[in-house]
Amino acid sequence: MTEKEVRASFLEALVIKSTVKQQVYENTQQTFTILKKVLNQLEKDYIKAVKGKVPDVALPQYHDRGPFEVEFKVGGDLLIFSMHSNVFEFDDKHPVWKTKYIEEDSLRSYCGVINIYNFLADSFKYNRVNDIGYLVARIFINKDKHFFVEGKRQSDEVVKDFAIDTISPGFIRQIVETAIQYSIEFDALMPVYDQVKVATVDQMRQKMSHSKMVTGKRLGFTFNSDDV
Repeated sequence: MTEKEVRASFLEALVIKSTVKQQVYENTQQTFTILKKVLNQLEKDYIKAVKGKVPDVALPQYHDRGPFEVEFKVGGDLLIFSMHSNVFEFDDKHPVWKTKYIEEDSLRSYCGVINIYNFLADSFKYNRVNDIGYLVARIFINKDKHFFVEGKRQSDEVVKDFAIDTISPGFIRQIVETAIQYSIEFDALMPVYDQVKVATVDQMRQKMSHSKMVTGKRLGFTFNSDDV
């Protein structure tokens, strides 16, 4: 191959990849917009269902934090939905490469991602900056608006419907409600005694204004995930 042919091939690949990645980004952005609408509606539906049955402080709260982040508080849990601004490809050991869907068109492997994190709501309320949150799930979206959801562990099952499932409000609501359900079902665990039996003077001073004792919660998720 001549230098001119190499350059032409490189430029062609650059154009193709850039076009695909831009499409993936736009699809992910559209998915995040749908997600926000679903969460906004869920807030209304949940409040209508539980108002008067739980303290007002426990009522669901939806908070849009801009183009890449949104919060949903329910009870003592805070779920943060975060859209990454970049487009990714999977490592060579990921089960996505074993699917016929990707074998037929490798460009389908480029995906945008929306992460779902779970924190204790009090961690943010009291500015406990050392508290621990958990990645509950990740939603991957490609150029065809196909998606799959990945939990803690990867397996072949996770991507089995990648070629079939396309983004819709119904699917998004199902994903969100599963995340909410599992977040509220797994309660905060008391830290192991040996982990908290010693504290520095600085820790105790800081704790008086905002706790620096690390708090977290074990978390389970059924999107091919085990309990943490």
